Amino acid sequence: MSQAPQQDLGRALRALRQASGHTGAAVARRASMSAAKLSKIENGRVLPSVADVEFILTALEVGEAAKADFLTLARAAAVEATAWRELRRTGHWKHQEAIRAIEKGTTVLRLFQGQLIPGLLQTPDYMSAVFSLPPGLTEAGMARSVATRLTRQAVLHEKGRTFHFLICEHVLRWRVCGPAVMAAQLDRLISLSHLPNVTIGILPLSRPMPDFPMNCFSAHDDRLVIVETFHAEITTRNPRDVALYLATFASFDSVALHGNDMRRLLTDIREEFFRQQESD
Repeated sequence: MSQAPQQDLGRALRALRQASGHTGAAVARRASMSAAKLSKIENGRVLPSVADVEFILTALEVGEAAKADFLTLARAAAVEATAWRELRRTGHWKHQEAIRAIEKGTTVLRLFQGQLIPGLLQTPDYMSAVFSLPPGLTEAGMARSVATRLTRQAVLHEKGRTFHFLICEHVLRWRVCGPAVMAAQLDRLISLSHLPNVTIGILPLSRPMPDFPMNCFSAHDDRLVIVETFHAEITTRNPRDVALYLATFASFDSVALHGNDMRRLLTDIREEFFRQQESD
């Protein structure tokens, strides 16, 4: 890919920052990135994601019209896919910080999971088991990633936010850790389901489904969707893409178990894990 769009975008962001009178360090801090990364973006050495550009523009308090123009340029310049190997290289905890910044700017979060318990709902032991999966993290990286993910969970208790989670039943049974940890994780889901701003739906194996759980995804209001695949995390702000994911979420939600029906299923599976623990 030609470096010209990348360099043009970087120069434009640098000019905008300089005109604002803000230092690079101050903008980087408010945009949840390192000053070194911002410098590389401004000098055209790093291609920013659309999310990076939006964080920078928000930090600069740019008006909506100008922001729209910059984001259009960013979409034209950027491939909005970040390989997991790149995220591991830079530090998984940094990725947690980036997701936290996106969640802080979200009023309504819809999250569909066919792979694992959503990070915002995980217990520390379940987190450790997930982060231990190959290729795994260093001991220091593990501790920092778990701590950062736990910090993210504070958003669940902030007023003015709504969270709607859809989880496939097989996720609840997927043994990424021992039965005691799985049972405690299901207890955590039952507890969080009583929060007034949290809705948890379970897609039961016993019901016909409207589609396949091809990918897990999170929809942030009606402006942004993040999709996770085996090789990368993909971000889209294309209105048609966002509308498709919102419709997909609604379709799955229509056949999910909610409320007491959902809690009864969680309780039954939790009891199965208790029996497994006793037989081990």
